[in-house]
Amino acid sequence: MAAFWHQRGRRQENGGLGSVIDGLGSVFDVLLANARLVLGVSGAAVLAIATLAVKRLIDRATSPRDEGDPKAEQKSLEESWQDLALIKTTPKPPKKQRREDLSEPLLSPARPVAPDPRGCTVPLGAPQVKSSPLRCLTLQERLLSHSSQLAVPEIQASLVPQLARSICTQLQNFLRSKCPELPFGRFFLSGALLDGLEVLAADHIHLMLPVVLDAGLWSLISGEDTVVRNPQYWMIKRLDLGYFPRGCSPWDRFIVGRYLSSSVLNETLHKLLVASINWPAIGGLLGCAIHPVVASRELKLEVKHDQVELNITLFPVVEMENKVLLAVPPEGLVENLWLESFYRAEVSRVKELDAGDSGARQLCLRILNGVCRSQPSLHKLGGSPVTHVILHLSDTASDWAEESLADRFQQVLEELVASLEKGVLLCYFNPKINLFSRLLEEEIDEMGFVLYRAISEPELLL
Repeated sequence: MAAFWHQRGRRQENGGLGSVIDGLGSVFDVLLANARLVLGVSGAAVLAIATLAVKRLIDRATSPRDEGDPKAEQKSLEESWQDLALIKTTPKPPKKQRREDLSEPLLSPARPVAPDPRGCTVPLGAPQVKSSPLRCLTLQERLLSHSSQLAVPEIQASLVPQLARSICTQLQNFLRSKCPELPFGRFFLSGALLDGLEVLAADHIHLMLPVVLDAGLWSLISGEDTVVRNPQYWMIKRLDLGYFPRGCSPWDRFIVGRYLSSSVLNETLHKLLVASINWPAIGGLLGCAIHPVVASRELKLEVKHDQVELNITLFPVVEMENKVLLAVPPEGLVENLWLESFYRAEVSRVKELDAGDSGARQLCLRILNGVCRSQPSLHKLGGSPVTHVILHLSDTASDWAEESLADRFQQVLEELVASLEKGVLLCYFNPKINLFSRLLEEEIDEMGFVLYRAISEPELLL
């Protein structure tokens, strides 16, 4: 009987405490249900964490202890400290934002802290933050800074010419042994890299194959007098076939209609490059891989080295009557035309003018070449057209000192836009030649739009 009443008393005691706990639980549930409305999301989260910790404390206090476990009391104390630490480390909800705070900038500058009247000093070693005002660069400063980024990597500037000259030597030796009857002159390299005008990367170079003609058997006819009506092209006519029949000149095998055909010569050389030369052996000797481009109309070689990738374009060239003619016929049915090149005269004239007045024409040209190279829509504007605009301006603008680089750069852009509007850019060495004659109308419109915007904002090109 005594044991019965003892167990009954324990059940009543537990039942009374359980009812109290259930009552507290219902209160907590009501609080949590309405906490989001009263306190917001952050406040409700904080209250939920605190409630969970208190519930753990109550549950742990009312749960029966294992009398056989001497570490039970110590374990419950440790868990209680963890719950208290959970409550203490709970972040405080942020202060509700006022209406007037919405007008303040998101990143407002730090306000100066008023000095402590009690005389507290800043601890030694504390970092001192100094505010430096933003400095707006002028166009002159931007151009000079941009020019320093255009330099070709040193390894390319030294390796590419050396590699190209080795390939040039191997090609000349092959043609002399394979076609000893064709009097090619001494091959040589050409391009902006050798003249100090290359920018960004040395990934292309020109290999010139001189075609030596007997002046008594050949003469030049201007393209202006032919069906193309373009003075930049020329035809090379074979003379006196009645007195000097075919075979008197080693180049007679490339004649089409009494004219030396640039297309036939290119086709013959293309076959030799693709089918006759052992490029794997030459590449293995030079430590690179050389592949002729089969599908190209031009004579091109792709060279892959461990440190550089290079494109070499071969040009048969004829020098007669103070003219430099390249075997670059226009697309179409006319295959006997040779394109007059002014590159050598352009570079020589620009350097001569800079040497005369210590000018910055070459610097301006390098910057513009870099702009045209980095802008896909301006690719066809780089090189010769920009050079001729600078040469035209040199006749009217005398101040080409480095201090006037920004003014000259802006002026070149204006002249280019004016020329594109008319669709005409006259050659500096022959006013009859329009350097824009080979551009499509869509290309002119696109380039004009880009440069027109750059007149008011030159920084767009840099």
